[in-house]
Amino acid sequence: MSIRVLVADDQRVVREGLALVLGLLPDVEVVGAVADGVEAVAMAERLRPDIVLMDLRMPRCDGVEATRLLRERRPEVRVVVLTTYSDDRSVLDALRAGARGYLTKEAGGDEISAALRRVLDEGAAIDPAVQHHVLNALARPEPPARERLTPREAEVLGLVAEGLSNTEIAHRLYISEGTVKSHINHLLAKIDARDRAQAIAYAYRSGLATPSGDDGG
Repeated sequence: MSIRVLVADDQRVVREGLALVLGLLPDVEVVGAVADGVEAVAMAERLRPDIVLMDLRMPRCDGVEATRLLRERRPEVRVVVLTTYSDDRSVLDALRAGARGYLTKEAGGDEISAALRRVLDEGAAIDPAVQHHVLNALARPEPPARERLTPREAEVLGLVAEGLSNTEIAHRLYISEGTVKSHINHLLAKIDARDRAQAIAYAYRSGLATPSGDDGG
């Protein structure tokens, strides 16, 4: 049975090259190729591929956010990251978002095919070149939740505490509602909050938000 793959990469030459190479493999069917995370999520929802081969650095919605969105909306669609980045943060962010595989763009067609098959068989595929990053991260003590929030996540949390809706936050920050939802889901996990009410309480406790009318004077 062929593995149905969707390719997501913002560089056209890379995207088309991957589609061509993968299309030549006997056990792979390329069902589409897209240029960013927004398109990746939309096409994955429509085409239901087995695997999305996901770049990390893409416009509008990067690979990590797209992976989180797919895990929420189409958990049966697996994600294998294929990127030039192999630093600790990139590897761990992708795996925490739900990626089942992580490869660098040094991988050849046979290596990619083998990784896709392993992931499809309910396994994981981590490039040996980046495995030490996982071990390094696991060896470090976990920082407090507030320190784990990115500046954008902290900004979104502050706006949630102000009572803004996802639509209003999207307009305020000039981002899509899907990206707002992704930030909120990610920060909820980081601060161990079940819903917006708990997140707002956390924002006040941690100083990321102040009561209305409190000008600090």
